[in-house]
Amino acid sequence: MTPTTPPMDVRTTGKRNVLISGASIAGPALAYWLHRSGWAVTVVEKAGAPRTGGYPIDIRGTAIEVVRRMGILPRLREAHIDSRRCTFLDADGREVTSLSPSAVAGSVEGQDLEVRRGDLAALLHGLVRDDVEFLFDDSIDTLDGVDTPDQHGEYGHGVDVTFRSGRRRTFDLVVGADGMHSHTRELVFGPEEQFHRHLGYCFALFTLPNTFGLSRELVLWNTPGRAAALYAVGGDDELHAFLTFHRPKPPFDVLRDPDAQRELVATTFAGAGWKVPDIVDALRDADDLFFDTAGQIRMPHWSRGRVALVGDAAYAPSFLTGQGSSLALVGAYTLAHALATHRDHSAAFAAHERGTRPFVAMNQALVGEGTATLFPTTARALERRDAMLRDLVTLPSPPARPAHLALTLPEFGR
Repeated sequence: MTPTTPPMDVRTTGKRNVLISGASIAGPALAYWLHRSGWAVTVVEKAGAPRTGGYPIDIRGTAIEVVRRMGILPRLREAHIDSRRCTFLDADGREVTSLSPSAVAGSVEGQDLEVRRGDLAALLHGLVRDDVEFLFDDSIDTLDGVDTPDQHGEYGHGVDVTFRSGRRRTFDLVVGADGMHSHTRELVFGPEEQFHRHLGYCFALFTLPNTFGLSRELVLWNTPGRAAALYAVGGDDELHAFLTFHRPKPPFDVLRDPDAQRELVATTFAGAGWKVPDIVDALRDADDLFFDTAGQIRMPHWSRGRVALVGDAAYAPSFLTGQGSSLALVGAYTLAHALATHRDHSAAFAAHERGTRPFVAMNQALVGEGTATLFPTTARALERRDAMLRDLVTLPSPPARPAHLALTLPEFGR
């Protein structure tokens, strides 16, 4: 596929130029802020077009301020899913309790947002598509000159990039915004296993027809170590299905084999009650299956030489925190601000880490503050979880979790 803007050697324009790998959330958000501060931006994305659909994601706390400054908050409020209830079921499908989604997620009702991932991605792409060069259906193959100094001790003229398509370009900086399984990170920092922290769960996401009569609600079935959820994000004919199960060690042997993934899930949920057999049957025919482990990326540094990482590529918090997209938006903003403030990229990367790492650490620590108890692994833990949920029905709503509001954003110059 051809780029969405004419190809050119942007180094000849006098602007600093940057290549961003990944066009989901962090990538286009970073592209917006860097373009605004005077960078020439190219985004490469292995998909053939902006990705639509996807599971619902949260935008919370500091990230709300980021999207407000981008001018897309009103449209995101229009896209807000606004679920009405979250119902928990026992092993036989009987109701344990039903309560508001905000009480379960710890979000601030009336402020935090939940939208379809594709809706946010489309808004971000729309902001930058006329100002940023997009290279769809392509990806980075090799990077040279990342941190090799010349004879004067300077770090070269830039990063020489060879793309999978065969084109070659040189950029002042490269940023990996290509997700938890980042290829950019592997090229520059090494294998994912060095940085991956497994949290003990696997999950499968897919869509299926809404034959269950659900509307704007989530229904979650649990037994120890297993959970199945159906999420109706509107009144349409499609449901998001979610199957998660405890797995002490990540099953690396099935991560690249969809048939093996389906078999593993089916075996794990054999004999389950409620509607789980129907959900598993739908899984076998799903053409949008997404299977992965619940994990975090924890790195001692988010940059090396002229290459930096942002979003899940640098500090994935896992779905158990509900903070992945919010961290991507905030991290893109603070990285762009650092690059706008410091002409030297090394100083910019260092300043970005100093300012943002404590916020990231607080959000990643949410998995150690009870979030994972939504998926108990023992009968006793499940009983405690259910008792806690029943209490939420009668107790006042807790205050917002501090990590959502812990970062004061600097202002971009106008």
